[in-house]
Amino acid sequence: MSEHPTPPPADAGATAAPPAEPVAPTPAAPGPVAPGPVAPRPDEALRGTLAAVRTEVGKAVVGQDAAVTGLVIALLCRGHVLLEGVPGVAKTLLVRSLSAALDLGTKRVQFTPDLMPGDVTGSLVYDARTAEFSFREGPVFTNLLLADEINRTPPKTQASLLEAMEERQVTVDGTPRPLPDPFVVVATQNPVEYEGTYPLPEAQLDRFLLKLVLPLPERHDELEVLARHAAGFDPRDLRAAGVRPVAGADALARAREEVTRVQVSREVLGYVVDLCRATRESPSLALGVSPRGATALLATSRAWAWLSGRGFVTPDDVQALVHPTLRHRVALRAEAELEGVSAESVLDTVLASVPVPR
Repeated sequence: MSEHPTPPPADAGATAAPPAEPVAPTPAAPGPVAPGPVAPRPDEALRGTLAAVRTEVGKAVVGQDAAVTGLVIALLCRGHVLLEGVPGVAKTLLVRSLSAALDLGTKRVQFTPDLMPGDVTGSLVYDARTAEFSFREGPVFTNLLLADEINRTPPKTQASLLEAMEERQVTVDGTPRPLPDPFVVVATQNPVEYEGTYPLPEAQLDRFLLKLVLPLPERHDELEVLARHAAGFDPRDLRAAGVRPVAGADALARAREEVTRVQVSREVLGYVVDLCRATRESPSLALGVSPRGATALLATSRAWAWLSGRGFVTPDDVQALVHPTLRHRVALRAEAELEGVSAESVLDTVLASVPVPR
């Protein structure tokens, strides 16, 4: 605050008679005031809230920071996530920890060969008291659905999630029933076991915003896991591990609104399109990225730019999200697969061949 100069007397040149009674001294002009703490901007506060979600998940899961960030991006984009990894890399624990850090409704479905579509979506139940059928909601009516080992259930049951994931509603007996908002499916699958599994069809894979691959932890991370277990950590009791809810539906809705304000230049839009079109022209691929994949890459790039504290998308943001957003949207040719080509290597080639806007 700037100083206010003391105004001069009314008659600066006249000699005034002494006052009959003492007059209180004129208070000195106020000096500069030390600035108080500056309140964070709304978007910074929201970023801090989502950073706190990652911190809470880290209390239970070690060495999977990239996967945690991917899940946060999916929440910002209202997208679904496919988690893939060998047994024992904390896929289920990661989702359970995320649900514990969010003040959202969560349910878990263990997918098995005998699971029926009605076990997921819900079904009509006859009420003998009223002699009428009433709808009993299935576990899909929640905010965060953990579809554990989704590739262990037949295609008919897998398909029961298609409408829910795309339209965010469930139709039973011709009546559409909207799902809660937000609604996010996090599905897990094991890539090394093929007996008794049913690979997800391309139509359903394309509904997942991200496919996150959970690698085996580094040595220091594995040591930290063992140290926590030696100290009494119980993965079945996340409350005892200190994981607490730090964000809810309101915070996610406001954060999503902030993400929509992130600017994307025409050049970056062209870069996204060129990357996706290059996959369709790759000789190693039988199926390239669809326009839905291009919109998904745009959405995840904007969310990553916002999480990074920027109000605009750069080509680096796009490149950072190419693999998790597109790896499950391409299909290799049989001959390329026999030669050892992978979706990851094809995407690397595409990234190296498409000119980057500057």
